[in-house]
Amino acid sequence: MEEYKKLLEDVRKELPEHIFQKERFEIPNVVGHIQGNRTVISNFLQIASILRREPENMLKFILRELATPGEIKKSGSVIIGAKVPASRINEKIKVYANFYVFCYECSKPDTKIEKEGNFSFIKCQACGARHIIKSKVRL
Repeated sequence: MEEYKKLLEDVRKELPEHIFQKERFEIPNVVGHIQGNRTVISNFLQIASILRREPENMLKFILRELATPGEIKKSGSVIIGAKVPASRINEKIKVYANFYVFCYECSKPDTKIEKEGNFSFIKCQACGARHIIKSKVRL
């Protein structure tokens, strides 16, 4: 048994250090303000870019979850047609990421959405897993 442990230690020493490091993927919080009866989000496009998803699809999901209208302006900001606290929007973005970004197998964010006929799939670039999207919102 000790010989086995020694062999494992030797093999581990030979592996590069970056294999043992876990990088932490964080979704940024929304930055915005309430303007009258509307909520303005100024960094929505950056969040969509970090998640590597189409802003329109992400906004469609969030608006449906919040049950409110909204749109992306030419300036890049998002206008939501109701007063919505940032914490609630952040929560909905996390729900979106769990459905459409993180791999179901390895939980990494290295995925892309592929369309095949009438179906959409999440394809993981890290582990190769491929899962059909059981869509709450058609992407």
